[in-house]
Amino acid sequence: MASRKIILATGEIYHIFNRSVSKEPIFTNTRGNRRFLDTINFYRFQDPYVRYSHFIRMQDEFRSKILENMYTTGIQNVTIFAFSLMPNHFHLLIRQEQESGIKKFMSQIQNSYAKYYNTKNDRSGSVFQEMFKAVRIETDEQFIHVARYVHLNPVTGYLLKDPTELETYPWTSFGSYVGNLTSEFIDTNTILSHFKNTQELKQFTFDQANYQRKLDNIKHLTLE
Repeated sequence: MASRKIILATGEIYHIFNRSVSKEPIFTNTRGNRRFLDTINFYRFQDPYVRYSHFIRMQDEFRSKILENMYTTGIQNVTIFAFSLMPNHFHLLIRQEQESGIKKFMSQIQNSYAKYYNTKNDRSGSVFQEMFKAVRIETDEQFIHVARYVHLNPVTGYLLKDPTELETYPWTSFGSYVGNLTSEFIDTNTILSHFKNTQELKQFTFDQANYQRKLDNIKHLTLE
C-alpha cells in the first residue's frame, strides 16, 4: 500500500482532491450530488452519533435533534472553505482542526458515498482511488488562488458555458460566497476577509476563467 508523503497537520489548510476509479462518472445527478454534500456536512464533526446511512432513515424530529446538537456542541474534525463536484472527481479546500481529522473525515465521506453509489448502481468494489491527494496551503495568496481554482472547475471543464453561472450553480461553494446559495458547512468568512466585498471576489474569480481553461487545455503537453 502506498504511503502518504505529505504530513496532514492540525491547524494547516490543504487542497484535497480525489478521482473515481477508472475515471467513472460518479457525480452525475442531483440526488447523488446532494447525498455527497450532505455526507460532508455530517462527517465534518468528530463523533457523529450514528452512521449517516442510519441517520437518514430516522424520523424528521430525531434527525433535527441530532443536527442541532452537532451544530451547537459538536467538535469539528475539519473546517471547509470551498468545494466543487465534477463528474468523476471532487475538490475540497479544508483546514484540519483535530489530530488525524482530515484522514478520518475523508475515510468517512468516501466510504459512505461508495456504499450508496454501489447500492444504487448494483455494483461492488472501490469507487474512489485508493489515496486522496493533498497539497498544503502555505500562503494567503495561495489560499485565495486555490479557492478560485476550485470554484472555476465546472467552467474549466465546460460544464458551464459562462463563469457567471457559478453564482447559482449548486455543485460548487461559490454561490455561498455571493449570497445566492447557502451551505451549512462552508466557512465563508476567511476567504471573504481578503476582499473588500463580494463584487471584488467575483471579479477576481471571473477574470481568470479563460486563462484557467487555456491551462487545462495544454496541461497534457507538460506532463512527463
